[in-house]
Amino acid sequence: MFKHVYRLMIELTNGKWTSVLLHRFARSRISKFVVPSFAKMYKLNQEEMEKPLHEYPTLHDLFIRTLKGEARVIDSIEDSVVSPVDAVIEDIGPISQISEMIVKGKTYSVQEMLGSQESVDKYVQGTYMILYLSPSHYHRIHSPVEGTIVKQWTLGRKSYPVNKMGLKYGVRTLAKNYRMITEVKTARGHIAIVKVGAMFVNSIEKTHKGMTLHKGEEMAYFSFGSTVVLLFEKGTFEQDPGIHTPKDIRVGEKIGCLMNQNGGAK
Repeated sequence: MFKHVYRLMIELTNGKWTSVLLHRFARSRISKFVVPSFAKMYKLNQEEMEKPLHEYPTLHDLFIRTLKGEARVIDSIEDSVVSPVDAVIEDIGPISQISEMIVKGKTYSVQEMLGSQESVDKYVQGTYMILYLSPSHYHRIHSPVEGTIVKQWTLGRKSYPVNKMGLKYGVRTLAKNYRMITEVKTARGHIAIVKVGAMFVNSIEKTHKGMTLHKGEEMAYFSFGSTVVLLFEKGTFEQDPGIHTPKDIRVGEKIGCLMNQNGGAK
């Protein structure tokens, strides 16, 4: 019963005009008046912000804030994979032989998420990791690895919630929402970085230029809370022993390491 009520409420509030109104308000000068209360409500760490709170002219500018240079340390071990975002690790698991992953008891098709069988083939029996960003998190996305971008594309038009409730009761949110997918070739295989838009706001802005990515380098930003899904090829990723779910993590912290496809470390 609750599932059906939840879905009805989301469908009623997830329309074009509610999205437009929120989008306009967050970018309007009027929204500056709610910046202090937003920062207080979500307990934003103002010490790490590049600018003091009063210098953010809109709520949107606060959402996409940058941090002081020393605020995030990128793990320097050569074979490490780092978190691309400040987030909560919500789930980690295997991608099945039929390209499915089980998240919060719900089955998701990786093929639907990526848009084609050709794209998904290399990730069958690999590993997925889901990182959820709340409105309180730093919203910029960084590269988790060293590598070369081989393909980048966008899919989807919806903007369902991607928090715990959305993952549990929503309608295939990770495969239906607007998403920008960046596929990166590393020295040990491919990784897909799936940036999933959140409720009301589908804005994912790319900031990186060129095809080469350095670990920890900024790639893009979200305009609101959202989710990043990492997909690793079979036998190319080993989860760090300290990683569990749920777990708060920050940009640059080690989440695992790259492996040879035969299981050896790089």
